[in-house]
Formats: sequence, C-alpha cells, structure tokens
Amino acid sequence: MFTGLIESVGTVLAVEERAGSRRITIAAPALASKLVTGASISVSGVCLTALDIHAGADPPVFHADLAAETVARTSLAKLAAGAKVNLELPTPAGAPLGGHIVQGHVDGTGTLLSLDPVNSDADPEFADWWMRVSVPPGVGAYAAEKGSIAIEGISLTIARFEPGSSAGGVVSVAVIPHTYLATNLHTLGPGSPVNIEADVLMKLARRPLPPAFEVTMEYLVANGY
Repeated sequence: MFTGLIESVGTVLAVEERAGSRRITIAAPALASKLVTGASISVSGVCLTALDIHAGADPPVFHADLAAETVARTSLAKLAAGAKVNLELPTPAGAPLGGHIVQGHVDGTGTLLSLDPVNSDADPEFADWWMRVSVPPGVGAYAAEKGSIAIEGISLTIARFEPGSSAGGVVSVAVIPHTYLATNLHTLGPGSPVNIEADVLMKLARRPLPPAFEVTMEYLVANGY
C-alpha cells in the first residue's frame, strides 16, 4: 500500500522489449539503496516489482518487468528513455497516512488537458497551478469534489468534477508549488497520458450491498428455533 506522497523522481534509462513482457530500467539515486529484490515500488502510480537492483552503480538503478496488462492499462506503455517517473516505496505498517490509501492498481489512463499557473506572472517556483485531466470511463463514478484521486501516483484532492459520458469526465485539481516541482508534473504537457486510480474507499462505499436477510417463521422452524 502507498499513500500518494512521492518520495523521488526517477529517470527511465531504457525500455527493452522481451518475449511476452517489457523491461524498464530506472535511475533512482534516492531510493535504489532502500530496495531489495522482489520489493514493491510505485512507479508513477503503478505497483511494480523491483528487480536487478544496482545501488552501487552510477547512477543507481533498478529494473522492473511490465506485464501485458500493465502495458495495456497504464501510461507506462508510452515510456521512453529520458522520461521522468514518480517513485514511492510502500508505507510501513503504523506509519502516518499523509495522503490517502493508494494501492498502485491503476484503473486506466487519463489525458492531461491543461496545467496552467493560477497567476501567469508568478515565478514558477512559487506558483500555484490548476490542472485539468480527462478521466476514463468508470472512474467518474468514484470522483467527488473534495474527494481523493491518484494521478501519476500523486495523492490529490478533486477541486471540481465535470461529469462526462460513460461515467468519465474531467477532474480539476489545485497543485501547490512543491508538488509541481517535486514530481514529474512539470515535465508533462497537454495530451500526455496519466495514470488514474480512484479512491478505493469510494469504490467500497459505492459497492452494492447484498440483499437484506429476512428472518421468517419458516426459517426459524427449519433451523430448530
């Protein structure tokens, strides 16, 4: 489990096509020394397994294999050498949940529509930003104003939701200067695919309840009451 608080930004060094899978190599100077083979790591919101870790390399790197389902459902399919990705290690048991519960199980990809400074005259280092993202069908059912959503693995608060067809729509969020600069958002432009994960608590809350159980005289007699 993750919380959507990005710890570091890594750089994709290579994308290798293999029979039946795809392998990516990511430079992660801040996190490679904390990884062990087989450990989970969130890469732009996608829970992957760290493999072939070389913490002593220059730069320190790890590798991860992308299953066909991951390639089909996430923005990692569009990765190329030089791309920036958000990295987060799993949250230790008992640690504070600073963001919200993020599983790393991406629901689908959205499209970045715009990411503009609130004040166009402000220094980008200190500017607030307004981001609009088109979310895929099925995600809109779990989007609510002031609710949580993970975009590229970043825990964000929905400031506005414009419903669309087939339960899709447009999510707008306010992005503070730290988030803009400390994640890969500053490297993205309109049209970029972004990973979207709806709040799992919203999914559970919207799940249909089982039919109510009715105690009848026939049931009581049949069960010896």
